[in-house]
Amino acid sequence: MSSSSDASLETPILDSEFESLLQRITEEGGYAFAAMAARAGGGDHRAAEAAREMAWEQLHSGPWNSVVPIWRDAYAVACLQVAKYHYASGEFKLALRALDMGLIMGGLTLREDLNLCIGKASAALRGKEVSDNGGGLQKCDFYRDFNLAEIGKNYLSSDWKQELLTFSEFLERMKFGNCYSTSLTYLAQHQLFDQIQELKQDIVIPDYCYAGGGEIQSLNAWFGPPGTVTPLHHDPHHNILAQVVGKKYIRLYPASLSEELYPHSESMLSNSSQVDLDNIDEEQFPKIMDLEFVDCILEEGEMLYIPPKWWHYVRSLTPSFSVSFWWSESDQANSSHPS
Repeated sequence: MSSSSDASLETPILDSEFESLLQRITEEGGYAFAAMAARAGGGDHRAAEAAREMAWEQLHSGPWNSVVPIWRDAYAVACLQVAKYHYASGEFKLALRALDMGLIMGGLTLREDLNLCIGKASAALRGKEVSDNGGGLQKCDFYRDFNLAEIGKNYLSSDWKQELLTFSEFLERMKFGNCYSTSLTYLAQHQLFDQIQELKQDIVIPDYCYAGGGEIQSLNAWFGPPGTVTPLHHDPHHNILAQVVGKKYIRLYPASLSEELYPHSESMLSNSSQVDLDNIDEEQFPKIMDLEFVDCILEEGEMLYIPPKWWHYVRSLTPSFSVSFWWSESDQANSSHPS
């Protein structure tokens, strides 16, 4: 590969942590991956592809929460190596695809490198498209991959699944979707503003998020057609949900009612209720019928504060785009399913 900064992607964190990362991966049984990644570091693009396949298999070896974290970093390493090859070859779309996959499925260690490379590859693709179209600007970000879109009624439904879609593919499904469809497509709790840094410039974090010395834990986008539902659940952080486009119906129950809201017994779903508020089984869940709640319709330009551990149910009434701001008063971030 060329050593010119214009012809290559710079990865300062990967460069400084490469040997340490390979050592940690080896300690988790990744001898073959480490060998391939080392060869890829010397410019062998086939080794980079092989390393990426190895890491991908590890990410899908069981439930996501059981994946050893270093394998997520391993996947990011391989994606950066693959992207470097494609970028140096002038294949900017393929480079962006690899980088997006690293951002979506990889760990946090190399996130700054991924974002740095995405910015450079995006600019290179824009410049190429301007040249190819005689000066006409094309929006290259539409070619990029996004997070796993949710397909189905909601994440508790038996027909629910996830798919990787480009933004243009997602918009096409949005166009033909309706609230009666059993295969609604929803970008839920998506780190859109990490993936496309330019969009983050349009987001102003509300001052409320810094009350009590708070620190932002997550900034996510929610984009989908009418009828998308996030079932009744709670989250560990303070949350401000800002409605940008469209309307959403929201119902909330205080944290003190947790026992009466029939949480799932499985640890992964313990923050979600067994009750389907769209079709309540009164015989199976009689307590919920007498519980008091507060609800509202969140309109464009409005924000709703949801306290930690408060149970909430959300339904889009129209095509909807929302932004959620999670913040915590402590340094420890917990993970759960979305709001």
